[in-house]
Amino acid sequence: MTLPMSFPVARPQWRSHAGAAAVTLALHAGVFGLLLHGWTPELSAPSQTQVLKTQLIGLPTPKPAAEAVIEPEPTPVPEPLVETVIEEPQVDPQIEQQRLEQADLAYKRAEQERQAEEARVKEQQRAKQQRKEQLERERQERIEVERQQREAQRREQLAREEQQRQQAARAEAAAAAERARQAEAAAAASRQYLPIAKDAPDYPTRALDKGIEGTCTVSYSVNPQGRIENPKALEDCHPLFIRPSLTAAKSFRYQPRIVDGRAVTVPEVKNTFHYRIQ
Repeated sequence: MTLPMSFPVARPQWRSHAGAAAVTLALHAGVFGLLLHGWTPELSAPSQTQVLKTQLIGLPTPKPAAEAVIEPEPTPVPEPLVETVIEEPQVDPQIEQQRLEQADLAYKRAEQERQAEEARVKEQQRAKQQRKEQLERERQERIEVERQQREAQRREQLAREEQQRQQAARAEAAAAAERARQAEAAAAASRQYLPIAKDAPDYPTRALDKGIEGTCTVSYSVNPQGRIENPKALEDCHPLFIRPSLTAAKSFRYQPRIVDGRAVTVPEVKNTFHYRIQ
């Protein structure tokens, strides 16, 4: 739509007042110039009496200048409004068809790209999920292998401990058997191990006065020099026979026993003293 080219515009009032003020100033300036031009004082030669003469000049009263009449400017006549009719451009059907086809192709291409992007994202997610599941399976398999290894190590440790216990038990049994054999041999040897020199015990006076008879067995060790060590009376001894039995046992002398070419201590040698009144 086309708008009208001209409209009535209100003129500002200050322009008319400014013009009138300018005209008034011009008139006053002219009057002032006339006054200055018409007043010419006559200078006379000075006299001896030096009399000052004055002359009064009367000027007519100036008429006020007529104020300029400012004619109002004519009001412009607005031009008639002309309604502009915009005609729609004619569209070529072939161009429109081509534009629609291009838009359809662009939409299909964008849709294909979107679907391809979605497929790519899904493939990445699937690959990531598969990788995660594979890592989890590998972790579980590694944990299972470690558990089986620990279980095998535990069984091997238990088997070794059991074997060690059995070996220790067998060794202990063998050592016990050896100790028993040695004890039995020592006992047998001690029974056959007789002193080469000994003193008979004194019969206790109190036992003799009371007519007490009995026996007393003394146990001791024979050192490598054939002397008695740590003699002690066993339980079958009568209290009156303990002291003379220990004293007599300390006087015993034995032939040192030789084992593997050297003299050894013979433990648990026993000797029984018999006390009889004749």
